[in-house]
Amino acid sequence: MEIIKVVPRGYCKGVTRAISIAKETAQKYPDKSIYVLGMLVHNRYVMQALKALNIHAVDDPHKSRLQLLDELPKDCIVIFTAHGIAPQVIEKAKQMGLICIDASCPDVVKTQQLVYEKLNEGYDVFYIGKRFHPEAEAVLSLSSHVHLITSKEDIDTMIDVTNVFVTNQTTMSIFDTQALFNYIKQKYPNAVLCEEICNATRIRQEAVANLKNQAIDVLYVVGDKHSNNSNRLAQIAQENKIANVYLIDDVNDIEEAQFAKAKRIGITSGASTPTYLTSQVIHYLEGYEQNKQKPRIEIEKIL
Repeated sequence: MEIIKVVPRGYCKGVTRAISIAKETAQKYPDKSIYVLGMLVHNRYVMQALKALNIHAVDDPHKSRLQLLDELPKDCIVIFTAHGIAPQVIEKAKQMGLICIDASCPDVVKTQQLVYEKLNEGYDVFYIGKRFHPEAEAVLSLSSHVHLITSKEDIDTMIDVTNVFVTNQTTMSIFDTQALFNYIKQKYPNAVLCEEICNATRIRQEAVANLKNQAIDVLYVVGDKHSNNSNRLAQIAQENKIANVYLIDDVNDIEEAQFAKAKRIGITSGASTPTYLTSQVIHYLEGYEQNKQKPRIEIEKIL
């Protein structure tokens, strides 16, 4: 069987930057308690590797970042994740006397600033995003005039909105986002549209969409189930009927039955997936005929 290594794949610059900031913080403050407010990036192996550096996550899907602050001990360091953070959270953390380290992705910050500017200009903002995602949470906290759009139905229920600005979460599907942009434009012809899919997300999604011309039998997307960008890659492959698509955490999720009759296997990974995990998948499948034993995952090699 032939292994097709989709390019690009893996870490984006925002994830690389966030991990670097976390490691530098651990080195700078060896005697301090360090906590990440949520998952620094959406990959459980990264979070396990950070824990080995005494960087601990405080996370609860039922609580906002503002609420999670209450679970932190006094006099600790708090790292804000790559997904951006609400101004109210930063203010509360400072009032609590915490040392704040912001690992927000610059692309995410850029979108937040854009939304803030448009709010000051009197716009209502339609924000295309995923409900309960931390990036969306940060933007929605800016004002009651920011409206989360997850589907056409959300647009249909809008009332008393005239001056509309439209943007989006940076890790959404480029195809889903465009469809919603088109629908909004039909409903609000004067709406101002500004698509903010980050470049790393865009080129990874386009690379997967382009596989439809390459006769792929199976596609493995290596990425955490919590990772929006990894899920979108799998979604795009399925929508384009590219292959049998499997979203896997790591090499241990691979089963022989998935690729037994496959001649061409594609491998890609989300922007928050460590290269180490994807490399294990590639090496395992490339050498499968000689050695069917799966490699052991060593947490110390993740970061």
